[in-house]
Amino acid sequence: MSDHPLSLRGKTLADAVLKGVRRDLAAWDFQPHLVSVLASADEASRVYVESKSGRARRLGVRFSVRDLGAGATQEGLHAVLQALSHDPDVHGVVLELPLAPGLDADAALLCLAPQKDVEGLTPANLALIAAGREPEALLPPTPRSVRFLLRQALGDDLRGRRAAVIGPGRTVGRPLTFMLNNKGMTVTLCNEHTRDLAGVLAGVDAVVVAVGRAGLLRADQVGPEHVVIDAGINVQAGGEVVGDAEPHLPVRAQTPVPGGVGPLTSALMYQNLVRAVKLQRGEPVE
Repeated sequence: MSDHPLSLRGKTLADAVLKGVRRDLAAWDFQPHLVSVLASADEASRVYVESKSGRARRLGVRFSVRDLGAGATQEGLHAVLQALSHDPDVHGVVLELPLAPGLDADAALLCLAPQKDVEGLTPANLALIAAGREPEALLPPTPRSVRFLLRQALGDDLRGRRAAVIGPGRTVGRPLTFMLNNKGMTVTLCNEHTRDLAGVLAGVDAVVVAVGRAGLLRADQVGPEHVVIDAGINVQAGGEVVGDAEPHLPVRAQTPVPGGVGPLTSALMYQNLVRAVKLQRGEPVE
């Protein structure tokens, strides 16, 4: 059992990604335009929007917000997303989740043009991922961050490795399952109700947790053979941000929260914006 597991921090990788983003932005004679759409009173979403705004400003990306508030209607949300999808002055759109109660995110995402979907959540992008056609898609940033960090811990070749993904959500667990499988990993998709989680995790190389429940993954469920990637975000009563896993687990490597997945996720979202611009302009995409 390791007393000092490797701490997998995303900042170094994020810095490398942002260097490439800045290089691409400098080659263009216009500012890409990213629009964030809010349709709820969720305070966490507003914090994330402020963070995106600051990063956009530092990168030289034009950023604006369409705030429909908690009183947004399904029809109004659809109209906004359709208008942004057809606006040639808009290059990327983020639909901030969760939506207000009563609004259908799946129906709304159908109204967003896949080539402007910088969060990679539209059915068209997810279908490409599931079909193993990742180069044609805009990939969800958080699952991409997880895969980058797994490669940092396990090596570039993930073929034959085994992973357990805890949390079958739209933004992380479901797309990540396909994305890891696309790299040759064998993946078990679990949820917060999975029985005998320790037994399920026995024999896997990597554990990814993304449920949104603090302390879900405990020290008695993992061992020194595991790499733990924590994509959970939970705000405690005192304002402290923690993940879904207990900190300082007795494992081979673990991402801290904050400072692990988050910085890289933000950088990859802006890399997606660059890819989106190239797709819309018919330029070659790496």
